[in-house]
Amino acid sequence: MAIACVSMSAMGETPMPGGWSMSMTWSRMCGQTWPRAAASFIGMWIVMMVAMMLPSLAPMLWRYHETAGRLGHSRAGRLTACVGLGYFMVWAALGAAVFPPGAALAGLAMQWPAFARSVPVAIGAAVLIAGMLQFSAWRARHLACCRDTSHCVVEQGRGRSSAAADVAHAWRHGVRRGLHCACCCAGSTAVLLAAGMMDLRVMAAVTAAITAERLAPNGGRVARMIGVVVVAIGGVMLAHAFVRGAIAIAPR
Repeated sequence: MAIACVSMSAMGETPMPGGWSMSMTWSRMCGQTWPRAAASFIGMWIVMMVAMMLPSLAPMLWRYHETAGRLGHSRAGRLTACVGLGYFMVWAALGAAVFPPGAALAGLAMQWPAFARSVPVAIGAAVLIAGMLQFSAWRARHLACCRDTSHCVVEQGRGRSSAAADVAHAWRHGVRRGLHCACCCAGSTAVLLAAGMMDLRVMAAVTAAITAERLAPNGGRVARMIGVVVVAIGGVMLAHAFVRGAIAIAPR
């Protein structure tokens, strides 16, 4: 998995007007169809999300496995795998959803230099808004759901002896967790997409932030501290983009 992430980060980037570089993951390779390009993107997206989310997801999966075992389920390992599969199916669906608009914006940037020059401002604004989202009550509710592991297998222990019913419940539990996580990580995902999806430094920073706010004793305070840092970074990026743009259009 680490090798796959390194290879993704090493993919080519195209220098663009405005002083930024666009990852080629949003574009078709020579002779590649759009469906194949989308499938390639989603595959890389899933690998990246497994690497980023597993550190914060693993304790929940372990708790689920232990609880299922205590409740007498002989298929605890299989049920835990179903939870993880349901969880990452949500992230796969998100990857499928972000590729079409991302590819469309990449195409616009390649064709219209004026649009490309505005991208650094949009990136700075996206990072700034992502930082502000860290302070919202909506996000705090989803973070609380992501941190809560007390209801892992409670419903599953209520007389569901059918193997199919147990698997269906485990799958639904993973999907619910994935939906809460995707909502909670909306800002982090925006930062990842805007600031460098294939940049290992950005990936490492986002992974550390997600893991800290999920596993630290006071996750809400950690999330707000992260928000302060991200807002500051977004503000600096936005200011730098405006200054760079002003210099570019200044008469010589």
